[in-house]
Amino acid sequence: MTSANKASHDSDPGSLISYSADHLANQFLIAMPGMVDPNFANSVVYLFEHNERGAMGLVVNKPTEVNLATLFDKIELKLEIAPLLEQPVYFGGPVQIERGFVLHESNPHLSYSSSLIIPGGLTMTTSKDVLEAVALGNGPRKFLMTLGYAGWGAGQLEEEITLNGWMNVPLSHEQMTEIIFNTPSSQRYEKTMSHLGFDLSHLSGEAGHA
Repeated sequence: MTSANKASHDSDPGSLISYSADHLANQFLIAMPGMVDPNFANSVVYLFEHNERGAMGLVVNKPTEVNLATLFDKIELKLEIAPLLEQPVYFGGPVQIERGFVLHESNPHLSYSSSLIIPGGLTMTTSKDVLEAVALGNGPRKFLMTLGYAGWGAGQLEEEITLNGWMNVPLSHEQMTEIIFNTPSSQRYEKTMSHLGFDLSHLSGEAGHA
């Protein structure tokens, strides 16, 4: 089992109002066929941070049975925007699964109290004010809400990639937003894989034991 649920103590996403490090940030990770950790099998992860201390990202293709209407009710916000009520909340990863993360397009005219802006990519916000804005109808136009995130310690993700647990997929901003916000969740893995130009199912090997 991968130990991707052991996040770096130096990388608490809730304390970040900054610009992400470089390297694999703002790329997708797709789980290879040999991934044995059930948390990540057939997962597409958007990496929002990757540096010498480790990496963090959100799984973007695993909806839970909880929808936004239920979640907003639990945090005592009234959501009355019909198209959003049934929008699912996603399993973002096994770290801090009680905590909400909102992945949305960056907008210089919208700011929240705790956001991580990924250069050239999206914004990840952890503060409740983004949900308050959504409830009022003036939040991000497109967003994905998760509970939990995926975290790797220093050097851990690199090792898992070497062991064929993951493959990173760098795409254009337009391609990534199309997959995250406009592609049905059940098709996001295949859609991401299609940009590689070959079928991962033809690959094999033990993975996910980092």
